[in-house]
Amino acid sequence: MGPGVSRALAEYRAARVADVRYELRLDVTATGVAARVSSGAPRSTPDTVRGHVVVRFRRTGPGDVILDFRGPTLVTPSGVEWNGAHVRVPEKSLGAGPEGVIEFDFTALAAPAGASVIRVHDAADRNDYLYTLLVPADANQLFPCFDQPDLKARTTLSLTVPNGWSAVANGPLADSAAAEGATTLRFAESKPISTYLIGFAAGPWARVTRTAEGRPVTLYVRQSRRQELGADADSIIDANARAARWLERWFGVPFPFPKLDVVLAPAFPFGGMEHPGAIFYSENSFVYRERPTRPQLLGRASTIYHEVAHQWFGDLVTMRWFDDLWLKEGFATYMAAKVQAGLGDSSDAWKTFYLRNKPVAYNVDRTLGTVPVWQALGNLDQAKSAYGPIVYNKAPGVLKQLDALVGDSAFRRGLHDFLTAHAYANATWRDLLGAVGAAAGRPLTAWGEQYFLRPGMPVVTQTRVPNGVVLTERPARPSLSGSAPWPVKTEVLFAAGEHAARVPAELRATTTRVPAPADVPRPDVIFANAGDLAYAGISLDSASARWALAHAGEVRDPLLRAMLWGTLWDDVRDARLDPARFVEAATRALPNERDEEIVPFVLGRLSRAVNAYLVPARRATLLPSVERALRAGADDAARSYGVRKAHLDALVAVAGTPDALAGLDSLLDRPEAAGAPLRAPTRWAVVTRLIAAGAPNAERRLTDETARDTTDPGRRSAFVAGAARPTADARRAYFTRYLDDPSLNEDWATASLGAFNAPAAEALSRPYLRAALDTLPWLQRNRRIFYVNTWVESLLSGQTSEDALGIVRAFLAARRDLPADLRQKVLQAEDELERTVAVRRRWR
Repeated sequence: MGPGVSRALAEYRAARVADVRYELRLDVTATGVAARVSSGAPRSTPDTVRGHVVVRFRRTGPGDVILDFRGPTLVTPSGVEWNGAHVRVPEKSLGAGPEGVIEFDFTALAAPAGASVIRVHDAADRNDYLYTLLVPADANQLFPCFDQPDLKARTTLSLTVPNGWSAVANGPLADSAAAEGATTLRFAESKPISTYLIGFAAGPWARVTRTAEGRPVTLYVRQSRRQELGADADSIIDANARAARWLERWFGVPFPFPKLDVVLAPAFPFGGMEHPGAIFYSENSFVYRERPTRPQLLGRASTIYHEVAHQWFGDLVTMRWFDDLWLKEGFATYMAAKVQAGLGDSSDAWKTFYLRNKPVAYNVDRTLGTVPVWQALGNLDQAKSAYGPIVYNKAPGVLKQLDALVGDSAFRRGLHDFLTAHAYANATWRDLLGAVGAAAGRPLTAWGEQYFLRPGMPVVTQTRVPNGVVLTERPARPSLSGSAPWPVKTEVLFAAGEHAARVPAELRATTTRVPAPADVPRPDVIFANAGDLAYAGISLDSASARWALAHAGEVRDPLLRAMLWGTLWDDVRDARLDPARFVEAATRALPNERDEEIVPFVLGRLSRAVNAYLVPARRATLLPSVERALRAGADDAARSYGVRKAHLDALVAVAGTPDALAGLDSLLDRPEAAGAPLRAPTRWAVVTRLIAAGAPNAERRLTDETARDTTDPGRRSAFVAGAARPTADARRAYFTRYLDDPSLNEDWATASLGAFNAPAAEALSRPYLRAALDTLPWLQRNRRIFYVNTWVESLLSGQTSEDALGIVRAFLAARRDLPADLRQKVLQAEDELERTVAVRRRWR
């Protein structure tokens, strides 16, 4: 009966309860229209949703039955105990038979933040839109239930909404009945699904329905953004349907649910949510207000493929407990790359996979705060902390290594067997590796223990020897990982001029000698992870590092080119390469770079080097030439829009000289930039930069842009721009709102954290550093997944000084009571601050 859902409670229930069914009735007609405040953010007190649930189950063992519920009110039958977190139903009140039935009346909250039902008020069409978000363990905020992933249930939902509203849920709409002022929509019973996957969205949605790949799909979007979406509605529907069809064929398992609909949810706090039959996507990431770039389009496609893949990995087969969160998230990310490769250019897909996953994972896995892929959880209260790059980005990298190890045929056959054996049930990582290992004819448990149970990652250092290279493997953090090597399967590239060859290699010991191929006896460059098969950092030998710095941009293979830039950036972060030399190499190479994914990848690192890694004097010396190079790239009509736009974005990110700021200011009076009409959000990015820099016209530009763009996205952008004001009063007001304003939507808050914590204004945000760290336990309890990650990363990446590092270290020393999972989050983010300080100390 204690807080959260403990492992002990989950095991107790799993031994006593089975075949769960929920008959859930919710009335959302009482949700009100939000008021307005001068800042433009919606403000209201939380409204309530009235509900009734009938919980049916089969008793499989003796003892009291305990449900979970954290809503504001609950009417309990006589003899039933509710302590605000759990509901205890005495065994004697359940009767003698195996069937159990319990009924409850209750209320749940509907609010912009901190509630099971998120309510968004649209200032443009003056309507409210509602949607649920119950992951990882917030279903018990909505209704009394067994809120653990291995007690799957069939759910029947009846939803009473205002007349004129529509709704979408897990099951198909079965019937509706209209009455005075309200309509009751009844949805068909769902397949067995975990409680965190139960979902609905309700409001006066605009709907687009069409049949694609033989499957009818309905897209829901709020009315005020339907016109902006335009023909992209059909593209989004097509992408979802194509992914579902491709995965059906590849898995050899039919689509597991009766329908597939999609909702573009406003103010959605992350990219998507895989509710079976009703996938929710972030409206901001799917409705473009300006011409999208290729990375944006690929990002949208990857999100779609990820969420559709979840219908099998996560929804059909669900992890038994959230310690295996990677089993759904890592697989969905890896299968998204498989879908992209299957539906398009395979080589391009794996370059995208590298760029979107490997650097992010390596950056976390090198830290003292890293965790294993499989993360022990004693209570689902800790489940939010499991979300992050280790499960989303490392796990798919490890799966690519597994795929290479056993071969695609055995990998595919093993996944088919895994999905069919555990359909509509639960499984663990050992079940998965057992299926793949059986298909491959080799045991994989020992391999899995190395990659899933062991924290950290290998770093492979190259040392040239006559006629070859010696690869030395060491853990990035031996104090966490131990000293033993990981088993690594890779390919080593040897290249000289037009001659190149790859040599397969398996690393099983601390050192491995790989002979050079006969046709490349004296290579210019050696790279020990050609093809990106291995999950491992690569430290180049000195000759290869010099060659890469001079010639990385000339490499024809785009995946290899991207990885070489990534390796050079690792050298910068490790204080082995002067950040100024990296910036100079990038500005030399970029005029010839045409790849629309690699350009923003390199420019993002160039921007970080300029804004954080260069000490002020060196930055002042280098900045004018960088600004000129970026402006030239943005203005060059011979380059593609995506390349030009990436240069413009980087210019906005680094601009600091009066000339560059004046140039940005003048853009706002022009109809286009980078070869396309200048629209939001780029206009807002320029305004935000001007505000942050205290430019002469900044406040006037903010006033004008706020009047020009009165849409909900515009109001959100104005809020972000306000967070960049270089004044102590502005920082104080925003910090107060982050913690004390219950009406501030999490999407607005997270969007503004980068501006609040920008390195250029670190002196203004540093006074809040300790207080921001102290509030982490509260944020973990009251905010959704990813929020704590974004809070800490933004906070510490915005600092560059030894003083700030001292504050963080003092916090960690003083707060011995800090939960281990939060301490790890701080250590992960602290690593970037430590590296920044070390780089600035080394390269003064």
